Amino acid sequence: MNSRWSFPSPDPVQVEKLRTEAKVSPILARLLVLRGVNGGAAASNFLSPSLDQLHSPYLLRGMAEAVERLSAAISNRELILIYGDYDVDGTTAVVILKTAIELCGGATDFHVPHRIKEGYGIKDDVIERAAAAGVKVVISVDTGIRAFQAAETALRVGVDLIVTDHHLPEVDEGVPKALAVLNPNQQGCDYPCKALCGAGVAFKVAQALFARFKDKVDQTKLVPSFLKMVAIATIADAVPLVGENRIMTRLGLEGLRRPVNGGLKALMEVSGLNGGRPLGTGDVGFRLGPRINAAGRMDIAKDVIDLFTCKDQKRCKEIAEKLNQLNLERQAEEARIVTEIDAMLAAEPDFTDKFCMVFDGDGWHRGVVGIVASRVVEKTGRPALVVAKDGAEAHGSGRSIAKFHLLEALESCRELFTRFVGHEHAVGFALPSADLPELRRRLNAFAQARLLPEDFLPQLEIDADIPLSSVTPQLLEALGRLEPFGHGNPEPVFSSHGVNLLTPPKIIKEKHIKLRMNQKQSDAKSSYSYEAMGWRMAKRLVAEPCQPGDSLDVAFTVGFNFHPDFGGLELTLEDFKKSLATTRVTHADKSLGDQASD
Repeated sequence: MNSRWSFPSPDPVQVEKLRTEAKVSPILARLLVLRGVNGGAAASNFLSPSLDQLHSPYLLRGMAEAVERLSAAISNRELILIYGDYDVDGTTAVVILKTAIELCGGATDFHVPHRIKEGYGIKDDVIERAAAAGVKVVISVDTGIRAFQAAETALRVGVDLIVTDHHLPEVDEGVPKALAVLNPNQQGCDYPCKALCGAGVAFKVAQALFARFKDKVDQTKLVPSFLKMVAIATIADAVPLVGENRIMTRLGLEGLRRPVNGGLKALMEVSGLNGGRPLGTGDVGFRLGPRINAAGRMDIAKDVIDLFTCKDQKRCKEIAEKLNQLNLERQAEEARIVTEIDAMLAAEPDFTDKFCMVFDGDGWHRGVVGIVASRVVEKTGRPALVVAKDGAEAHGSGRSIAKFHLLEALESCRELFTRFVGHEHAVGFALPSADLPELRRRLNAFAQARLLPEDFLPQLEIDADIPLSSVTPQLLEALGRLEPFGHGNPEPVFSSHGVNLLTPPKIIKEKHIKLRMNQKQSDAKSSYSYEAMGWRMAKRLVAEPCQPGDSLDVAFTVGFNFHPDFGGLELTLEDFKKSLATTRVTHADKSLGDQASD
């Protein structure tokens, strides 16, 4: 889908001031200002994240009460039940808290619900069984912020419930009546980083427990070792990589170059990540994350906790191989549902009256509908819900676009659901199948009142317009200082105008394209040639055929291919279009390209 290109214009005085204070190149100063970093001290913290920049756990409302009760349980050897969720965020959060409590001398058990048999959230019967077995403390991770009934049950059966979560609380009813509720998004919580994932909140509990039970030397070793799991969860859960999230992810990714945990080593091996090279958010988001998620999507999420807590390397490899196989099955199921939805889209190509799209099908695997919803948003540019029907019940997930708050949309017809939870741009829910037509009607009406047709066309922000000659190892090194990239800290996108296509576009696996192009500079005899990879852009060539000699305007990111035979600097296409004869670079400082590698 073609995008609207926009060219933000930072204040040149501010850019020059930052360049001088932080002693960075003009392009890096520009990129920092575009990301809201102003002043030399702020730039230094941004470019060099460190453990001492982490916030005190006690800034989280409820932390003191939670730590007091957990500390008492640890000291008295009371069994602590950790209640998690079945996705990457939930399972890694269980691993973090289970390991931390046991390192402090405590005893733990855990429960991760089965996606199909139990569904999302804290169930009363699990609390009741725990109480019957003598459990006095239950702590949730990545779930529970709307578990009002479960909190009442815990109170009734004499269980102290501690809720740790990051999902948005109930608008009207507040938070459950638990012993303590830890959620940076709850009313009255002044924690600076509101965007923590569930594992991030669990890590803050671990950090506070270490401060209580471990000396400074042990804390210095333990805290960074836990950030590897936090980084995986933060990336996989697609929370904004800003503030503390970015610090923890940056430090965690550095730690992933030297994995110690046997399960992590085995998982990285089956994912084709054998260490040595720096890992980026893409490695986690597209390799590690999907394999961890596959357990809860296709089978039982308990496998993930077993993998990361197992001490037998042979067993670790067996579990990692199982997760790899489950991921292959997940991919096949996802492809099957996408094909069916593609047929629905082809049968109704006019989307003019579809402001929020709802697709449902019998026999669809509810474990993959969230991924499929993301694919639909990519294809259509519209908010989308994908629903798996199972007789009278229906379970679905939704994904949204930048301009549409999907959780608010579900709140507007809350009486239709048996449950729902989520964020601004991602939701999960269940409802009677008979109510799907009404849901479709009401969500579309809600969206029509809040969206304009132009909101459906993706907007691509260009950080700077530069000549291809500025794509150098020095530029790549500068970009590396801004990592990790993700939501809230997007990978810088550049554009170049009047690029010449040298050879016919190469189509790869019927999905992707590779363009070989060069650009001659008016003030130089030499030209600069690059190959650019366009993922899932093959269909674009049908509507917009290109041939050698065409002049293109291209938008791209800059990376490095580590392949031993054809590695090196690499461009990844974000968009391309035929150049207009009158195209001129007017959106950025003309001198910027010359200074990009200074």
